[in-house]
Amino acid sequence: MFHIGSHLSPSAGWLAMGQTAQAMNASTFQFFTRNPRGSKAKAIDPADAAALVTFLKENGFGPVVAHAPYTINPCSKDERTREFALQTMADDLVRMEHLPGNYYNFHPGSHTGLGAEAGIALIADTLNTILKPEQSTVVLLETMAGKGTEIGGSFEELRAILDRVELTDHMGVCLDTCHVNDAGYDIVNDLDGVLTEFDRVIGLDRLRAIHINDSLNPLGARKDRHARIGEGFIGTEAFGRIINHPALRDLPFVLETPNELDGYAREIALLRGLRKE
Repeated sequence: MFHIGSHLSPSAGWLAMGQTAQAMNASTFQFFTRNPRGSKAKAIDPADAAALVTFLKENGFGPVVAHAPYTINPCSKDERTREFALQTMADDLVRMEHLPGNYYNFHPGSHTGLGAEAGIALIADTLNTILKPEQSTVVLLETMAGKGTEIGGSFEELRAILDRVELTDHMGVCLDTCHVNDAGYDIVNDLDGVLTEFDRVIGLDRLRAIHINDSLNPLGARKDRHARIGEGFIGTEAFGRIINHPALRDLPFVLETPNELDGYAREIALLRGLRKE
């Protein structure tokens, strides 16, 4: 089944997110666990969370994705920043157990001068501290554009993190189309080659979700600026190949394009129109 959705705000409540997604003809969605540029998290209403779980099951939704706030950086050279990331992510994983069996995605972070190897070790240390054998949530490393000291701009860096994580069954990867384009992976002209490389380095069995975004930048720009579908350097034709590719077509796709809800609904309709069943 084709599961496509967008990023939604949980401010109106968890069940409301599912209802909003359904109104846009979406069958998955992504939401921030807390203020994306802060630290505060709204208290969870267990009844509201349970209602969302029932709603998703009754309406044939695919896995949904929670996104960690942008403010966390588990590989910063600043110890307090790393501790903030650890505490925030640990709390988020506890909260995610109200929505069992879904995904928690985060940006690996920027090493801020420590070097990639040290940064990778710090990210893995954080994951080894917060992951618990009994959790039902799979934590996703996001592919990044590789700007500045950002970690995750290459498949090899993500693999290096995964290799250091002890509870490896709780880990996966989310591929962001804008990010990989900006990192230099040619998904427009060589999608098969990029996925073959991903499989060689990481393994396609690790790929759990797709952030489906066009890019305002050409291949390899390392800038990370999202565009609406068909309005960037990736283009509508390439997205048709992406959503229909045998290795990707059954994964949840989430839009993170610069849009309001009506714009997301139009993009969902566009992508559904490109889908070949």
